[in-house]
Amino acid sequence: MIDIPRTIFQEEHEIFRQSVRRFIEAEIAPHHDDWERAGEVPAEVWKKVGDAGILCPAMSDDFGGGGGDFLHSSVVIEELARVGATGPCFALHSDVIAPYLINFGSEQLKQKWLPKMAAGIAPGAIAMTEPGGGSDVQSIATRAVRDGNDWVLNGQKVYISNARPAAFIIVACKTGDEISGGKGLSLILVETDRPGFDYGRRFEKIGSHAQDLSELFFNECRIPAENLIGNEGEGFFHLMKMLPQERLVQAVRAVSSCEAMLEWTIEFVKTRKAFGRPIAGFQNTSFRLAELYSDILAQRVLVDRCLELHIAGNMGTTLAAALKMTTTELQGRVADACLQMFGAAGYMKETPIARAFIDARQTRIAGGTVEIMKHIVGRALLKD
Repeated sequence: MIDIPRTIFQEEHEIFRQSVRRFIEAEIAPHHDDWERAGEVPAEVWKKVGDAGILCPAMSDDFGGGGGDFLHSSVVIEELARVGATGPCFALHSDVIAPYLINFGSEQLKQKWLPKMAAGIAPGAIAMTEPGGGSDVQSIATRAVRDGNDWVLNGQKVYISNARPAAFIIVACKTGDEISGGKGLSLILVETDRPGFDYGRRFEKIGSHAQDLSELFFNECRIPAENLIGNEGEGFFHLMKMLPQERLVQAVRAVSSCEAMLEWTIEFVKTRKAFGRPIAGFQNTSFRLAELYSDILAQRVLVDRCLELHIAGNMGTTLAAALKMTTTELQGRVADACLQMFGAAGYMKETPIARAFIDARQTRIAGGTVEIMKHIVGRALLKD
């Protein structure tokens, strides 16, 4: 549908796309409704995805990854969004969690976990949000204290994605007395089978029902000192360095979801009739579709340009925030407008547009709220 050629993707990416699409159409899409009803993605799915070479496609093949780049990751994100598969946390695992180990982990941690991540036998998660705050890391109360060769961790985390399938969780915690200016925050890898770690509630969300979102507790949980990721007290800087890619993941997903919703709607309005003719024949329908198409096209071009910049290492925090803000807000508008054209059918939970409408609400919150994105961009604009 999108008329502008996407020149950032090479032949190798398109060959990979066809492989990913076939797998998703055979192994993900037919089962996703069942996973939504069950409230989880079965553990064996992770192994299947690993065997198919879809996990960690941008990771070096030295660790069992695909040896590609972030464009390969984008292919996976886009193809999952195309079928409305919000349950699997593959992008979180491959493009948010793995890069922390790749960029900041010790060689020991890399050798231990990265091959397992690529194989789908050790899903990962990251825990930042706490009951007292979300994006404000200065409010983090979870604390780790050094005791000989161990860290002793105490605290609570909430709204943590992929926590129950995870073999390990990267925990943001205080290890110093202060955190002002980014000081005193560290990242520690916690295996989920450690004594002192426990799950709390599995949160009941309004959408994305197959995606795990859980509460975590740490009570005198002892973790080996070598599980520290990066240097002690530098966790804030590690988080800031990785957030642009996390927000790019959200943007790639958002625009692909918009394209899918528009395609579903175009097909529906050709067959749905009102006053004896398809509603596609009404000027209001064609005008609204034209507006949506143009808005999505503009964001698609922006996303592709940002992908190009990111591959070259030139996408900064402000641009990532602006991109995340505009694409996810567009996703919400497109979902609302498309559902309206479906009429009563769009209000039924079993229709893809209804699920996409509900799931779209999450994207303006996850990875940093729209308000936080505006704050980042506004602060940069007003900086002397």
